[in-house]
Amino acid sequence: MKNLKLSLLLLLASIFTFSCSDDDNPEAVNEEEVITTLRLTLTPQGGGTAIVLQSQDLDGDGPNPPVITPMSAQLSANTTYDAIVQVFNELETPADNITLEVAEEDDEHQFFYEFTGAANSSASYTDADADGNPVGITTTISSGVVSTGNALTVTLIHEPQKDAAGVSSGDITNAGGETDVEVTFSYDVN
Repeated sequence: MKNLKLSLLLLLASIFTFSCSDDDNPEAVNEEEVITTLRLTLTPQGGGTAIVLQSQDLDGDGPNPPVITPMSAQLSANTTYDAIVQVFNELETPADNITLEVAEEDDEHQFFYEFTGAANSSASYTDADADGNPVGITTTISSGVVSTGNALTVTLIHEPQKDAAGVSSGDITNAGGETDVEVTFSYDVN
């Protein structure tokens, strides 16, 4: 009987020990953003009509591909555009402007702009986080010379290694982190 009481006491003590852990204050989980829409607005410096490029995927991970409008944009040669990128979750009503969260957590996010087939096209960051690292919500994009069949890929990386080689100048190669959204737009330069 003495052994039975001792065994019960030890069992209760072990249950109490394992149920009282140090996790009274668990870390908040920052869930990945749901992004259905990426909108890039290009406004020519010095005036002119803005060009809006948009990718919208309203079924999320569903079977339908994103709708990209316009399918192919026409940029003016040797022109610098002020660019603003916005991301939304349009599965919510009203739509959730994820851009606000990216701006609030700017040290944990960076947009990258990669050009394919575009002679002399480039992007330059015009915004930065508190540490002086680029974010990319606002940039300037230079169109380059006359060319066709170009592509611009816009990628939002969550928790990039902003101090890695080339990342601060927009090179995604060493960025690491996780891709929140990636969209490729086709365009010509006339």
